[in-house]
Amino acid sequence: MTKEQAPRSQVFRRDLMREQLAHRAAKLMAEDGITDHAYAKRKAAKQLGASDTHHLPSNEEIDVALRSFRHLFQHETHPGVLRQLREEALATMRLLAEFHPYLTGSVLSGTAGSQSDINLMLFSDDEKAVLLFLLKRDIAFKDGEWKICFGGREDTVPSYTLTGESGVQTHLVLLPENARFNGSRKPETHADIAAVEVLLG
Repeated sequence: MTKEQAPRSQVFRRDLMREQLAHRAAKLMAEDGITDHAYAKRKAAKQLGASDTHHLPSNEEIDVALRSFRHLFQHETHPGVLRQLREEALATMRLLAEFHPYLTGSVLSGTAGSQSDINLMLFSDDEKAVLLFLLKRDIAFKDGEWKICFGGREDTVPSYTLTGESGVQTHLVLLPENARFNGSRKPETHADIAAVEVLLG
């Protein structure tokens, strides 16, 4: 084996391991209800005897594998689960319409399962606006903070978690109004009420 062939062989093995890890992590997320990509990667690496690998797949690679797994092995049950999550997301978005909500994350991308949370972005320059909205309507919630990178710097913004009758949690992250117009949102990663209505047909 020449010196040129050796690195190519190593690269091939690394790529193959990345692919195997992505598919194992996707299987764990689909079958065990794991929603944390990092945890799924670590568990997959341990199961495949590669705990010390530095070539873990990206979240995007796992999501591609997850879509494939659900299409192949959960094609009868997954569409119904996903539709229910999207319907619940849409109901909450309509309730919070004055805050121009956007759906993001796995419920939008289609990789969500029965254990997944709903993630919504809201917009207002009044940090107390959503808090007061929820209190006035006697909607139970847990408040917290969310770290974001906005305008080239890290910041923390208010967040609220609602738990629906189905047990599904919906995370609301409140961003300033100007974040709504910064042009970084893409249709495949951020959907407003009209776009979610189209998804549901």
